[in-house]
Amino acid sequence: MSTNTVPTQTGAGRRIRDVVFVDGVRTPFGKAGEKGIYADVRADDLVVKCIRDLTRRNPSLPPERIDEVAIAATTQTGDQGLTIGRTAALLAGLPRSVPGFAIDRMCAGAMTAVTTTASGIAFGAYDVVVAGGVEHMGHHPMGADTDPNPRFMSEQLVDPAALNMGNTAENLHDRFPAITKERTDAYAMASQRKLAAAYAGQQIQPDLVPVASRKAGTGWTLNTVDEPPRPGTTTEDLAALRTPFRSHGRVTAGNAAGLNDGATAALLASSDTAAELGLTAKMRLVAYAFAGVEPEVMGIGPVPATEKALRQAGLSIDDIGLFEINEAFAVQVLSFLDHFDIADDDPRVNRYGGAIAVGHPLASSGVRLMLQLARQFEEDPSVRYGITTMCIGLGMGATLIWENPHHPDYSSTAAEDAA
Repeated sequence: MSTNTVPTQTGAGRRIRDVVFVDGVRTPFGKAGEKGIYADVRADDLVVKCIRDLTRRNPSLPPERIDEVAIAATTQTGDQGLTIGRTAALLAGLPRSVPGFAIDRMCAGAMTAVTTTASGIAFGAYDVVVAGGVEHMGHHPMGADTDPNPRFMSEQLVDPAALNMGNTAENLHDRFPAITKERTDAYAMASQRKLAAAYAGQQIQPDLVPVASRKAGTGWTLNTVDEPPRPGTTTEDLAALRTPFRSHGRVTAGNAAGLNDGATAALLASSDTAAELGLTAKMRLVAYAFAGVEPEVMGIGPVPATEKALRQAGLSIDDIGLFEINEAFAVQVLSFLDHFDIADDDPRVNRYGGAIAVGHPLASSGVRLMLQLARQFEEDPSVRYGITTMCIGLGMGATLIWENPHHPDYSSTAAEDAA
């Protein structure tokens, strides 16, 4: 995304505006299923909690100044249906003048909600938006009630394995034999340990919205932490897990993200509107890109998406000081790191751990990456640029490049752009 102000061809004086990430929150992530913390909680109520908390945390923002609410869900039915962006806005108590819509790009749903509305801000259609996602995989298992067109199989448009994400991860192992099960297990254990350290350092909790839930026989519980983490995981534990997608395979429940429930929401604005309303910019959007790859190896999607975004931004991979990579599968992260010649334990990568430890409620996860990157930017002003990136089902990847407003060169960049 260009940061220069450019008049339109019509001569109307429209300019492309800087887009900033003001704030973001998420619910604690839960395990999907009847034993999970959100088994009896509606998906739309999870989103409502996030929207309400965003407005509470940013009291200088008049609710009527919100121009759009974009909420993603992979399975848009039941309590995730009925144009959830609009219904969640109404349920959250926003003025009825605030519109909303639903969006789907599978795992990159929330990320696409952000880029779509950010484009509207840059164009001048919006000043302030809420963008996020929700996935209640306990209520809506991935792929449930879908009806894939038979042409996918009859015309061999994709390999049947492309419709099962676990199989695509095994295919990625086949393509990159240097990524062994031992490497993926070691990476998974590190993810658990980094998340535990981030919790110990109070780096996760500030962006969590407490959610009350009730179960028959046990009463009410206030959920304030993520349910999936297993901080005591060892490599011996991981080595003993079965490989459900292939006999003698390499992908297990330990080196992949689980099935989870949760919601996220972010507040975005133009930089000038943020300044007008007294809202603090935590990140500036520099560029974003989506790319398609072979569905059979969908996990490689972040590679071309990142290359594309870097070209747009005029940056190289060496300019990136922090990486937030969604850990759908450890092999997917490692294939990205190997491509860019980044070590498995590089301290720039997923400093707070990732989805293997914290969970991956599909369409919500993109904003979780942004929350963590924004907090790391604040902690480390020496880093100027960071990325959030993820693979996407059916063979895609998404990457967003962000700039750190705490970096000493950030203000001079803004001055140059305004000139």
